[in-house]
Amino acid sequence: MTFPLIDLNADLGEGSPHEAAVMPFVTSANIACGGHAGDASTMRESLRLAARHGVAAGAHPGFPDREGFGRRELHFALEEVTAFVREQLEALKAVAAREGVRLSHVKPHGMLYTMAAKDPALASAIARAAADSGIRLYFGLAGGASVMLREAAALGLTPVGEAFADRGYAPDGSLWPRGQAGALLPHAGAVAQGVRLAREGLVTAVSGEPVRVRARTLCLHGDGPEAAELARDLRRGLEAAGVRVAAPGR
Repeated sequence: MTFPLIDLNADLGEGSPHEAAVMPFVTSANIACGGHAGDASTMRESLRLAARHGVAAGAHPGFPDREGFGRRELHFALEEVTAFVREQLEALKAVAAREGVRLSHVKPHGMLYTMAAKDPALASAIARAAADSGIRLYFGLAGGASVMLREAAALGLTPVGEAFADRGYAPDGSLWPRGQAGALLPHAGAVAQGVRLAREGLVTAVSGEPVRVRARTLCLHGDGPEAAELARDLRRGLEAAGVRVAAPGR
């Protein structure tokens, strides 16, 4: 029998008090590396925590926008985007080297991710920095509405399609905008959506129709008040449904 396989990732290293409780239940950690959040100290602590739990550690670069937590729409020249993403990746690589941790993947953060999902030039500028870093796996939005994976593959990276357990979806497979009703799912809804995504490759859009979303990694956000409980219940729900949970390549 062939069992479904999914990675469970969380955005960490962002100052959340729940990080230590989330980490045991995920298989990949996307660690903020100085753009929207994070510094050498938080990177080191997150890398150590990931290593302790056997979690694949990756980089989570975002707009250099601490005030807006990287969730505001900003506009930079493409070469500036490549430069600040490269700088963030190199910062995390330096800390990881001192800790003896190999970085497995890159996943953009917040609005940088959202904009790149629809903008091939921006997606390519980000992926170019990832390619320059030598980190081969690249997490990006799964589904036909996203260009992230195509641009990553064009630069020689290994694209890993990502779906979201706790986010609402538009009918075209894009994420429903934050701040609008249905953008963030409640606990039980997120667990159910995550299990369905892993088993069936389907999600129900906010408008009610089913949308095909084939993904290899499933994200939950690690900064909410119920982050640890969601991570625990989603991991348990996946395993109870016969899904094998493992990081890509493991």
